[in-house]
Amino acid sequence: MGTKTIKNLDYFTPDATDSGLRIGIFGGTFNPLHNGHVALAKAFLRQAGLDEVWFVVSPQNPFKKNDALLDDSLRLEMVRKAVADIPGMRVSDVEFHLPRPSFMYVTLRHLRKVYPHCTFTLLIGGDNWAAFDRWANADEILANYDIVVYPRSGEVIDPATLPANVRLLNTRLIDISSTLIRRRIAEGLPVDALVPPAVAAFITEKGLYR
Repeated sequence: MGTKTIKNLDYFTPDATDSGLRIGIFGGTFNPLHNGHVALAKAFLRQAGLDEVWFVVSPQNPFKKNDALLDDSLRLEMVRKAVADIPGMRVSDVEFHLPRPSFMYVTLRHLRKVYPHCTFTLLIGGDNWAAFDRWANADEILANYDIVVYPRSGEVIDPATLPANVRLLNTRLIDISSTLIRRRIAEGLPVDALVPPAVAAFITEKGLYR
């Protein structure tokens, strides 16, 4: 990994200058971010030969109902606190400034325009890869970006069936979901072993998901 970095990314700045980074895009609602997300991002950073991984916090996933979605600013703040001290991990609120729902081809187009000399690699789950042909402008994404896929528990993906610019993430599966965490909090059960310490403290401080 390189030592270059883009300054002041945490809150997106449309006129930010780029510095030629190899950037991994890890998008999600992160409602909340958990230890599985962090482990995946670390593996992504290492295995894809990236300079940085950007957690792109989404205000609205077009494939999901967001009835239980926490306020945008709270989710963004949780992710910022969780990765603040992890080398190579950054946070972007770029999708807060784009049309909703958040389509990844729009996000990638915008990032490429703002950071024209950076290269972007997309990280998605096996469930999203299975539904990739239903993504808006999927062909555009596939033609212009490398994609790394992480299979979820119970998913089997044959590497031989993948396009040349799509690869599997080789990492231990961590069976944690944000849904599980929200349910445990609502039931008064501890989640300290499932989320980063900063996230656990933030949830407790703000009384979230109760």
